[in-house]
Amino acid sequence: MTQSLPAFAQNARFDVCALGNAIVDVLAPCDAAFLEAKGLIPGSMQLVDEAQSATLYDAMAAGVEASGGSAGNTVAGVGSFGGRAAYIGKVAKDTLGEVFSHDIRAVGVHFDTPVLEDGAGKGFGTGRCLINVTPDGQRTMCTFLGAANQLTTADVDAGVIGDSAIVYLEGYLLDRKS
Repeated sequence: MTQSLPAFAQNARFDVCALGNAIVDVLAPCDAAFLEAKGLIPGSMQLVDEAQSATLYDAMAAGVEASGGSAGNTVAGVGSFGGRAAYIGKVAKDTLGEVFSHDIRAVGVHFDTPVLEDGAGKGFGTGRCLINVTPDGQRTMCTFLGAANQLTTADVDAGVIGDSAIVYLEGYLLDRKS
């Protein structure tokens, strides 16, 4: 039995458009003593501010940076497998914002959300998730949302949404205080 796509999906410019928190993951090895010294509960995830993020980043071992966020990862997968994908998420005009923008475009994802011009150093740098990984593979995450939290309706391109067969909304976007 073959099933064809509905007409709107057949004519869509994008198979999937995702809206989410644009985050760069920073993964580094650590031991239990490091987590204890930093007051981190092994295996936990907590939100941190920009200053806490900078302090922890400076203390972490050398690691790897990779663009992430659940919505970003979803469309990166779609693009990597040849699908037509778009992403709407906010980054700052800083190094990590350039990393995220480059990475998502490199896998064929359409990404043209305006960058936050003056966010870096003011509490709104590009979002990042600092992931400390113990030898047994357990991840302890400290997430700074930064510019990702500054996504507004003005940043959402209605044309891209309307030109997408599927719209994926990251659940974390629905968990904001305001």
